[in-house]
Amino acid sequence: MNLRHLLFLLPLTACTSQPDTTSSPPPAKAQAVPPVTEWNADSLIGPGEKHFAHLRKLTWGGNNAEAYWNTRGTMLSFQSDFQGWGHSCDQIHAFDPFHDDLRKGAPQQLSLNGGRTTCSYFLPGDSLVLFASTESGGAECPHTVSHTPGGKYLWNIFKEYDIYVSDLKGHQRKQLTSTLGYDAEATVSPKGDRIVFTSMRDGDLDLYTMNIDGSDVKRVTTDLGYDGGAFFSPDGTKLVWRASRPKTREEVKEYTDLLKQGLVQPTNMEVFIANADGTGAHAITALGKANWAPSWHPDGKRIIFASNHTTERGFPFTLYSINTDGTGLEQISYTDAFDAFPMFSPDGKYLVFSSNRGGKDRETNLFLAEWKE
Repeated sequence: MNLRHLLFLLPLTACTSQPDTTSSPPPAKAQAVPPVTEWNADSLIGPGEKHFAHLRKLTWGGNNAEAYWNTRGTMLSFQSDFQGWGHSCDQIHAFDPFHDDLRKGAPQQLSLNGGRTTCSYFLPGDSLVLFASTESGGAECPHTVSHTPGGKYLWNIFKEYDIYVSDLKGHQRKQLTSTLGYDAEATVSPKGDRIVFTSMRDGDLDLYTMNIDGSDVKRVTTDLGYDGGAFFSPDGTKLVWRASRPKTREEVKEYTDLLKQGLVQPTNMEVFIANADGTGAHAITALGKANWAPSWHPDGKRIIFASNHTTERGFPFTLYSINTDGTGLEQISYTDAFDAFPMFSPDGKYLVFSSNRGGKDRETNLFLAEWKE
């Protein structure tokens, strides 16, 4: 996900010190989630944001996104292009959001082999993290398509992306995919048995699942269109993801022509749900425009996602929740900022998300909200 390019779109249109990873992590304590040391951004809670009891700003510059919890709810992995940390494109970090103060320096970097990286996620045991990287194409950041004011907003689908596994010191342990073409956007089932990811190995951007070791790859989606950003439900039996579905002859031609160039236009997407094997796939939103970055509430009955469906020019992106049957749409965030990539802690007590509220120069930071029903 190229967050920097997404932020250029918004006003115009419509994955510190870390524990030793050579052994298994210690068992969770009775109080699995430590107390937050400083709620430093309560003043940035917008009117109407009744679900945010407190707010903590976690990052302080650049574009920071896709922050995902470990299984114990004590650490986050995320991607950042912050130049203050020496980055010229997205790189993967991990840290403790309850105690680490990133104003004092960069957290542990996990992506050390160059290229552009994206979509990190903890594996069972919390001592390993997977993420996608273009490192096979060289150490330099790959060139991205430029956004022309008033022009189409496009994402690059780099064919060099493959999925790798690193420990929490940045030592690469394994490469999970090696098929020619895009393999990225991977997350792990809470059952600890399967990974879901997006791949172009069969000519379209579809969802696939595989074992934790990369074996037994199975295709999950087959309809034409971009399927990505998938997450397993808390019990591991279902999937939620974002999808585009070009229908008209013109839409199909535009989608397939762009795909041949390694590009996708993600301005019309809805939230889909299916069983973990792909059966029973259906949209639970029909809002129009871009509805994306969906993830599960720990109760397994609700989805939280970002949308710009009420806007005329495509900005801002706002957080919403919806029941898994498509009922009960509720607006969560109420600022005029970019709010996206929401992810609940495993116990549902905290929500981490990306926002440019209170930022400067369009920087997008991670925020931690104490959640209240």
